[in-house]
Amino acid sequence: MKATSKYMLAVLVSLSLMTSCDEGFDEINTNKVDPTSLAPSLILNKAIIATTYLDGVSTLGMLCYNFGIVQQVITPYGSSLSGGNYNQINNSNTPLVWVNFYRNVIKQLVAVTDQTKNDPLQSNIYHAARIWKAYAFMILTDTYGDIPYFEAGQGYINEIIRPKYDPQEAIYKDILKELEEASGALNTKQEAVTTDILYGGDVARWKKLGYSLMLRAGMRLSKVDPALAKSYVAKAVAGGVFESNADNSIIRHTAIYNNYIANHLAAREKTNFYLAAPFVNYLKENNDPRLPVFAVRYVGAKGGPEQVSERASSDPKVQIGMPMGYNDVTINSVLAENGVVSLWDFSQINLKTVLKLDAPEFHITYAQVQLLLAEAATRGWVSGKAADYFAAGIRANLEQMALYDPGAAIREDAIQAYLKAHPLDDAKALEQINTQYWVATFLDGNESWANFRRSGFPALKKNPYPGSEIKEDFIRRMPYPDSEIVVNLQNVNEANARQGPNDLNTRVWWDKK
Repeated sequence: MKATSKYMLAVLVSLSLMTSCDEGFDEINTNKVDPTSLAPSLILNKAIIATTYLDGVSTLGMLCYNFGIVQQVITPYGSSLSGGNYNQINNSNTPLVWVNFYRNVIKQLVAVTDQTKNDPLQSNIYHAARIWKAYAFMILTDTYGDIPYFEAGQGYINEIIRPKYDPQEAIYKDILKELEEASGALNTKQEAVTTDILYGGDVARWKKLGYSLMLRAGMRLSKVDPALAKSYVAKAVAGGVFESNADNSIIRHTAIYNNYIANHLAAREKTNFYLAAPFVNYLKENNDPRLPVFAVRYVGAKGGPEQVSERASSDPKVQIGMPMGYNDVTINSVLAENGVVSLWDFSQINLKTVLKLDAPEFHITYAQVQLLLAEAATRGWVSGKAADYFAAGIRANLEQMALYDPGAAIREDAIQAYLKAHPLDDAKALEQINTQYWVATFLDGNESWANFRRSGFPALKKNPYPGSEIKEDFIRRMPYPDSEIVVNLQNVNEANARQGPNDLNTRVWWDKK
């Protein structure tokens, strides 16, 4: 990983000039830059980097929606920051994942696969790009439901500027096929691509990534198509999933090229976002040693300027999460009962650990894989004891804290004490497993929200904000961007007729009641 970290700076500098500013439809769907102007391996790196919200714009969408929906991080503010906190549509934020992924990630990945598919010397780059494309499309379809898939990114190659929307069922089945084929085809005997930003050319770990994503994608279908889910979970295990934290899919950052969630919350949004009460309360009630890693409270702060290091405390005993259902005015009515002097006195994400400017960003981890296997074992889909997978998943996530900062490492005695206090109860297995998954996906709002919808856990209460625009207890999907309605209306209408209204209430295909 040292080589990967060193190379990252050079890659970012060389690729920064390719960023587009035009937000129009043609720019999203048409490659204005000759895709052969950079080596495919570097374009793949650019796509991977863009998936981690390097542009900083789609970061705001995740902060305002995903984190708030799953009640981990919340803001009391409206206007440009409204979203999951108020259960309302904010047309500035709901399109951000769509625009970033189609304009950057998908367009770049299609360029890579098109350039390398017939070149035996670049077959590993081709199959790695297929794996990453499957991952990127999972995020897109989990967010919006039916989306352009088979015709996406074809503006430059085949001049398709109004792509058809495909049903999510067809998308997921092809994602699983792509992961199976690409993971199996990766050749560990081929010369390593040392410029690989994820694994430094370690093909064996790319194979594990592919099969681990297959496990995730398979489990996503547990409600809607259990037979297919079971089949692909078994294939993933047989192929070989992550075996330790060394296999985690990570983007590392530097003091110059920052973690963009950290960049947002350390600068212009520093005083706007707070840890939500349900998340803090769960960690406190279970004596979770991750709480001081995740949280900091500027005790007694009466305004943003008073959120200074002299007031900072990560002591679990003093952490107080912001309650759901309030704005920046109504929150004043519950300050006293929560034991704080102002809204700025609630706990926030710890900028010295998990959100240092150079903090790593995780896509999928060994801990998550073990917890998914725990659920699969509970369902009888894989061999092995669910309790063993469960304990391994918790341990892995506790040990993962050291990857943020050596000072965040959790002591072995604390790990053992937590595991002893939290054995798997067969009667509550699905709730326990998926609640731990909620913690293990902290700061990955896409996966936290997707798994919450799929599993129904943790058992969160409805956000009681009085101005809610949703019919159910929780937001189920993001609506399509207005720009799509303007320029691709026929295909949008077909998708809406098939899927349901273009609002926050419509469930995606796998989100079966």
